[in-house]
Amino acid sequence: MKIDTLAVHAGDRKKLGNYVPSTTPIFGTSSFYYERTEDLERVFNDEMEGHGYTRYGNPTTGALEELLATLEGGDLAVATSSGMSAVHLALIAAMTDRRRSVLCAKVMYGQSITLLTNVLAPTGVDVNFAEPCDLAEFEAALAKHKPTCVLLEPVSNPLLRVAPIDKVTALAHEHGALVIVDNTFATPVLLRPLDLGVDFVVHSMTKYLAGHGDIMGGALICKEEHRQLVTVLTRTLGPNLGPFEAYLTMRGIKTLPLRVERQCQNARRVAAWLSDHPRVERVYFPGDPEHPDIETSRRLFPKDLFGGMVSFEIKDAGRDEVFAFMDALKMIVPATTLGDVHSLVLYPAISTHRDLAPKHRARIGIRDNLVRVSVGIEAVEDIEADLDQALKQ
Repeated sequence: MKIDTLAVHAGDRKKLGNYVPSTTPIFGTSSFYYERTEDLERVFNDEMEGHGYTRYGNPTTGALEELLATLEGGDLAVATSSGMSAVHLALIAAMTDRRRSVLCAKVMYGQSITLLTNVLAPTGVDVNFAEPCDLAEFEAALAKHKPTCVLLEPVSNPLLRVAPIDKVTALAHEHGALVIVDNTFATPVLLRPLDLGVDFVVHSMTKYLAGHGDIMGGALICKEEHRQLVTVLTRTLGPNLGPFEAYLTMRGIKTLPLRVERQCQNARRVAAWLSDHPRVERVYFPGDPEHPDIETSRRLFPKDLFGGMVSFEIKDAGRDEVFAFMDALKMIVPATTLGDVHSLVLYPAISTHRDLAPKHRARIGIRDNLVRVSVGIEAVEDIEADLDQALKQ
């Protein structure tokens, strides 16, 4: 089946007794019991299908996890309370019983970098950085640092570089490293990293997967070989997503392919329009023919789909001018998220990358005049009109 069909049907409509609910119900309970205590023990021993305690599994969350695994081509999915909890869980799994060493892409979501440098590094994890879009540099870093784990995004946040995930993964495996890919920006509509040999895929489900700005959640998806370890870690650490959030996420995913296709189309038009705007200095968009990774984008993504994100620099702007631009917007929402049905704008210097020192931000190319737009499903003419009037303030 195609992803459009799988998004609607996978994981849903399980038989309960002698009937089948048309959508998965919300099982708002912390525990389950059986007529025979022996059956509860068998459930805890994984000898019988069922549920005993929601930290170990819940029917609503389980349905979502089946859907996620299907969409990403994995054997196991774990729904977590946030995207960052999924990243943390993946890093722990990738380093369990192995040398504690991570090679991370130079430009990532700021909190992922903070997790590595401010939380894991002080505990003894060796953390290093390299540019995955430069294969020679990345391979040299693999040889030098000998990491056991690689962390990167297929579309970097917020500069929208597109890494050759398949080639980076092959190099990492040659050097004995497992690979974690944060697929939040691309979604399985554009890319399925597990099909390219990646070991762990993570998402912030808050973004495109749920798609409506009403839940906080994350996900980790992997192949069978990592099932036992990830299951033990999840049950022990308890980063579980609640059943109410699971229900809303599952409902949101049913329209994921439709939403992403429209967002990609709109983003492509907005990027081209911004390129000709007199108040715009530079535009970052993976589908731009002049983009440094355009050939990688065309090779890895479906035809004419390059994601719904556009970043751009406002000419001669600093913090005050960017604030004035954002305050002048009338329809586009200035909020610290992305992937909603409505368009959003964000200032990386005070949000996604605020924990990085100004010199660090400048070194990786995040200038003080950079803004990031998550293009929604509105009429593209209305998106452009709102950006235009705000840029002219």
